[in-house]
Amino acid sequence: MLRLRQYKKCDAQSVVRWINDERIFQLWGGERFGKFPIDADVINEKYFGSNGDCAEEDNFFPVTAFDEQGAAGHFIMRYTGGDNKALRFGWVITDSSRRGRGIGREMLTLGIEYAFEIYKAEFVTIGVFENNAPAYRCYKAVGFRENEDAEDYYEDVLGERVRIAELIIKREEYAEMKAKRGV
Repeated sequence: MLRLRQYKKCDAQSVVRWINDERIFQLWGGERFGKFPIDADVINEKYFGSNGDCAEEDNFFPVTAFDEQGAAGHFIMRYTGGDNKALRFGWVITDSSRRGRGIGREMLTLGIEYAFEIYKAEFVTIGVFENNAPAYRCYKAVGFRENEDAEDYYEDVLGERVRIAELIIKREEYAEMKAKRGV
């Protein structure tokens, strides 16, 4: 059974192992971390600042998914807009040796539940490169949908200009999904 917990600095070693090629690095959001290959210290400095404390107090929540085999995935949640109504998920990655087994879907389902039930978000957003079909399918499977109000945004991924699909799930949509599951 997959569970979520607060990210620990030692988790960076797992994340680095899962980012095992430059394409994965770029799709994960690597340009915000510098150059490939990445090391654990770079991730931890991004998350906790150079003094080892917290980079963004009460706004930035790195999360690790784990099961009986250990760390299985990772993502961050952060408030946007300054009013604590919108949470954005990002830097989503799963154990490269276990991809395709539903871990991402289970992890994000738990994350969405946490966002609405604990953080009381009104909506959750996530961006995904249009050419990252497995991630796009995963996000849609957990309830995200295209945000028709979002403007088109593009980034370069290894020399290719790629659209970022902005996805959203609102509190009402989450409640409907929860009711259908009978939870």
